Amino acid sequence: MGKDKKTPITIDEKEYIFEDMTDEQKQLVNHVTDLDRKVTGSQFNLEQLQFGRQAFVEKLKGSLDSIGGTK
Repeated sequence: MGKDKKTPITIDEKEYIFEDMTDEQKQLVNHVTDLDRKVTGSQFNLEQLQFGRQAFVEKLKGSLDSIGGTK
C-alpha cells in the first residue's frame, strides 16, 4: 500500500512522473524546487526591506523638516 502513488511534475507543459525519473533527474527536480522556495523567500524579504527602508526615509524626512534645508 502507498507504493502506487505517482507524483506528477510539469515542465514546459509536459507532465512527467517523479517516481519514474532517474536518481539524477530526481536530484535536479529537488534542486529546482529548493531554489524556487529560496527565490520566493528572497522576494518576500526584499519586499520587507524595501518597505522598512521607505519607512526610515519618511521618518528621516519628517525629522529634517524641523531644521529646514536648502535647495
